[in-house]
Amino acid sequence: MPAKPGNKPSTFDNPSPGRDYLIHMEIPEFTCLCPITRQPDFARLALDYIPERKCLELKSLKLYIWSYRNQGAFHEAVTNRILDDLVGATRPRFMRLSAEFYVRGGIFTTVVAEHRKKGWKAQPALELQRFDLSSNTN
Repeated sequence: MPAKPGNKPSTFDNPSPGRDYLIHMEIPEFTCLCPITRQPDFARLALDYIPERKCLELKSLKLYIWSYRNQGAFHEAVTNRILDDLVGATRPRFMRLSAEFYVRGGIFTTVVAEHRKKGWKAQPALELQRFDLSSNTN
């Protein structure tokens, strides 16, 4: 049975809900239609999120993204709608969706939308010191 586009992404339980950790996904083949000309718009999506209790299941995410293939939407609207749907499904601590639309009329468009759970604060970035092993004096 062939896969069909889906309108709602599935989730699974976060295996480490007590820890902030980043999940990064890249979706290089997003397609929707220009709502005016009905010509296809192509984009690369980058999704970053810190889960709370739920994580996105990848196959359902793929089918959900596929559901936009024949929908007309402005870049700004579709980026925010996808973020709203993914936040609604997972209720993450943090989520950012970056949509880089390929050139149309000589213009590249990038839309970035973010969600932060009320009261959640990012931990300070941890910087690790690297050792220079090339200067070994043995």
